[in-house]
Formats: sequence, structure tokens, C-alpha cells
Amino acid sequence: MSGHNRWAKVKHVKAKQDVIKGKLFTKAIKELTIAAKNGGADPSTNAALRVGIQKAKDINMPQDTIKKAIQRGTGELPGVTYEELTYEGYGPGGCAIIVDVLTDNKNKAVAEIRYLFDRNGGKMADSGAVSYMFKKKSCFTVSKEKTSEDMLMGIVLDAGAEDIKDIGDEFEITGEPGAFEAIKAALDNAKIEVLSNEITKLPDTYVTLNKNEAEKMLKLEDALEEYDDVQDVYSNYDMDDATMEALA
Repeated sequence: MSGHNRWAKVKHVKAKQDVIKGKLFTKAIKELTIAAKNGGADPSTNAALRVGIQKAKDINMPQDTIKKAIQRGTGELPGVTYEELTYEGYGPGGCAIIVDVLTDNKNKAVAEIRYLFDRNGGKMADSGAVSYMFKKKSCFTVSKEKTSEDMLMGIVLDAGAEDIKDIGDEFEITGEPGAFEAIKAALDNAKIEVLSNEITKLPDTYVTLNKNEAEKMLKLEDALEEYDDVQDVYSNYDMDDATMEALA
């Protein structure tokens, strides 16, 4: 799930199993392997691989581990063959959910994802049921401490950024996926610390959940994200300040 207004704050409040390095390494290795398989081992001509390598470096993955993951993708080293899958569904309160998966066992993955939806108050849906509500975007968050909105606009708009939002203690910068590297380079060159950066799926509209619905949704989201084959979970749920404080 990627940031917007209130939810960007919730992300920092909510403890995630996903922060465990081993879990992050597993996701990054799969991403590198599939990127190399689809586009080759040369990051200069493979944008997905360039992004994957940067994400791996951001979590301090050893260079040798990165290299081996790429070599497994190109077939230079033996390894597991992963398949990219996307599942869609609904959560408590009718919010939309997209689950991106990399798996070596499609039948097992779909059964497990369906089970997690059913067990945690959600329901899987047919392909295309909710994906039209989301747009793929580059997304960055930076602290307000050392920059202003006007300064940011001068730095990132020429690099391809489309929007800058005030989300409390931070600014959120969004743009097309193809602008990811240019925006990141512009921020790096300006020596502005990036708190988070990713290519994500942002919803067009949001569904505000009450406390009971939000509590169930967080449980469902955690269950999905903790499943080994899940790479990312996206949703369009929101919550008001009182609900966020109550669940923090």
C-alpha cells in the first residue's frame, strides 16, 4: 500500500513484519530475478532492473547477492522460475485491493491468497474488477524539515514529476513510472533526503473506513503481505484522524 495524505502517516505508525531484513531480501531477490529474465542483465538497457538494483542497495543487499539473483534470471545460474501474477479483491467496507505475486507455484499461490481473503473478511474478485481504479506511478516522500513546496517544484517538475502533495510532516511527489530515475536523480543532486521511493499503484479515489472496518482491513493487509510469494499489496482505503489515532 502506498502513501496518500493520512495513510502516509499510518504507514509510519503501523508496525510491519515486512521490515525484517530477510523478508525484504527475499522480495528484492525475486524482483531482480524476474527483471533480468524479462529484460536482460544490462541495467543500462533494462529500466526495471535498474530500479530493482537500487532498491536492493537501499536495503544494503550485498553486491554478490544482487549479481547471483540477476544471473539466475538470465539462466547463467540454476534457480527457481518465477511467474508474475496479480490478484484482485475487496476488503472490509468495500475497499479495493490488488495483490502482486511472484511465485514458482501458481496453483498454491491462488489457493493461499483466496484463503487469506476469506479468512480475514475480504473476497477475491475476477481479473479487472478493481485494477481500473489504480494508476501505476513513481512515488517519493521527503521530509519538510530541509525543503519547501516551492523549492521542490523547482527541482522535480522538470524531471517529470506531476504532483506534489502536503501530507503532514512530509511532501509526496508523484509522476509517471518512466520518470522514476530522473526524479530520484534530481532529488539526489539537490541533496534532499528521500524517505521512501517506489514505483507503485495509486488509486483514483479512496474509501474511508470506520474503526471496525479499518481494524479488519489492517489485519487482512498484514496477512497478505506476510505471505512469502506476495511482493506488494495496494488498496484504496483511508481512515479519519480519530480512527488512525485509535489504531496507532
